[in-house]
Amino acid sequence: MAKAFIFPGQGSQAVGMGKALYDAFAPARAVFAEVDDALSQSLSKLMFEGPEAELTLTANAQPALMAVSLAAIRALKAECGLDLARDAAFVAGHSLGEYSALASAGALTISDTARLLRIRGDAMQKAVPVGAGAMAALLGAELDQSRAIAEAAATAANGVCQVANDNGGGQVVLSGAKAAVEKAIDIAKEKGIKRAVLLPVSAPFHCALMQPAADAMREALAGAAIGAPCVPVVANVTAAPVEDPEAIRRLLVEQVTGAVRWRECVAYMADHGVTKFVECGSGKVLAGLLKRIAPQAAGLSVGAPADFDAYRAFL
Repeated sequence: MAKAFIFPGQGSQAVGMGKALYDAFAPARAVFAEVDDALSQSLSKLMFEGPEAELTLTANAQPALMAVSLAAIRALKAECGLDLARDAAFVAGHSLGEYSALASAGALTISDTARLLRIRGDAMQKAVPVGAGAMAALLGAELDQSRAIAEAAATAANGVCQVANDNGGGQVVLSGAKAAVEKAIDIAKEKGIKRAVLLPVSAPFHCALMQPAADAMREALAGAAIGAPCVPVVANVTAAPVEDPEAIRRLLVEQVTGAVRWRECVAYMADHGVTKFVECGSGKVLAGLLKRIAPQAAGLSVGAPADFDAYRAFL
């Protein structure tokens, strides 16, 4: 029974995340200290105490979510004998979670990952003026239908509209210029989509409007030391495993403007023998999506010491 370890993306942050891991396990404390040092900021204090509005800022949320995920992984190694090279068939992460996956598999250091995610968060926030972009969730819509809606909405007058996330289970997220995304919502309602709603996000992620951020990440990643991961990483933009460091570098740049093909990532792993998925980090979003994508597989979220007994039983 093969296992995969998966890592959440933005939206799973919450004040207090990681605090129980910090209190319980020295290896987790070491991860938070490393991230704080890398960013020259007490990010851990912000994570544990808030304020929520500051934690939610993209430049903080991205490295913070990675820190919790890596703290969980390090604690699992120390407390439960986890060895990813031995115990995992694949790792994967949703958007910024792909960086967590790469760090967990040793392709990136935690310090470099924190710095890259700070650059990524800053660049994604600055790529589009506040209020000029938007994202919307289509619930009860399949991918082809969502693509058609986005294409119909993306006129010369309205601007860009693209599929940003294919999350599975009839949940597709569109991203682009505000006028185009609002038009897509109208079209979706006309076509009888169950629900189409604007998302409370600060920028239109994973669409062509993010090209300035992709350029910034190309420059940042060019100087980053990337090694071969100890386990294949299923990449967001290809929904296929990658192990070559130069391919990883290229795909991380493409990921900024490309769609997160999460449904296909999970389906690939399930089709290649994975029957157990362990979500490492804050929240339980990915475990929830798993039930819709691969209902025959089992999922477990590990983000606090209370989850460790369940993890041992899960094995």
